[in-house]
Amino acid sequence: MLEKLSKERTFRDYMTITLGLILCSGSIVLFLMPYELTSGGLTGFALIIYYATQGLIPVHITFFVVNFILLGFALKILGAKFLMKTIYGWIVMSALLWLFQAVLEDPETGKLPKLLGEGQEFMATVVGSGILGFSIGLVFSRGGSTGGTDIISWIVNKYKNVSLGRMMMYCDIVIISSCYFVFHDWTRVLFGYCILFIMSMVIDYVINSSRQSVQFLIFSKESDKVAEAISTNIGRGVTLLHGTGWYTKTDMDVVVVIAKKTQNFDLFRTVKAVDPDAFISQTNVVGVYGEGFDQLKVKQ
Repeated sequence: MLEKLSKERTFRDYMTITLGLILCSGSIVLFLMPYELTSGGLTGFALIIYYATQGLIPVHITFFVVNFILLGFALKILGAKFLMKTIYGWIVMSALLWLFQAVLEDPETGKLPKLLGEGQEFMATVVGSGILGFSIGLVFSRGGSTGGTDIISWIVNKYKNVSLGRMMMYCDIVIISSCYFVFHDWTRVLFGYCILFIMSMVIDYVINSSRQSVQFLIFSKESDKVAEAISTNIGRGVTLLHGTGWYTKTDMDVVVVIAKKTQNFDLFRTVKAVDPDAFISQTNVVGVYGEGFDQLKVKQ
């Protein structure tokens, strides 16, 4: 059962990452490129190269080459498990950027369609950045990465108490500001800052919502078997508290588990498989710090 649950979680992770990559690539090609807007990160850098060369160097080429270099750092610092999803995100994102542009670009003019109409740079900024933030948040929530400055953000977040969205903002200010040297227009820079701000807010919202934790109190006559099943199949720590039923005057161990909110279904299914008559109490937890959850990062 442990192997089955592990495969199911892995499959869900990659499906969510794929959805995020599709939305991310689509928003770049549909809302940013037609209106000559710049985002942060490696995609923003690739967009600047694209604009500066008037399309001679495609976005997906720059994205692919630079990511190839940065992946070496991810392997050493973030580990092979993280790298696998990063490689997947890197390859799929590069392919999707090429695919969207190849399909949507006018073969005669070489221009992309402006879905929102002419002169709608502001609406393109709002819609594009919202979709970008949501899509990248989905990728991050499943432990994936689109590469580029995402790798830098994950590395810093691993050791410092700095949110991913905020760290990306610090890394991307220079990239967005540099678009002035291409367009010589501060309006483009301001649009880029708006994209960065909205993206960061949405990313943090998606990430924090996915990190919500819950506490379970499980009352079961098969408490030992329930605890063993949860520990083995879900990989969460379990604590047994000795209790006595006041009405029955029967001793019973209470199983205490703190898990991610996304593990609710797996936990309920595991408990039901062992003891269908178990009584379960679930409570939302404001914050959980320690092994298996967020690290407690405070300045000494």
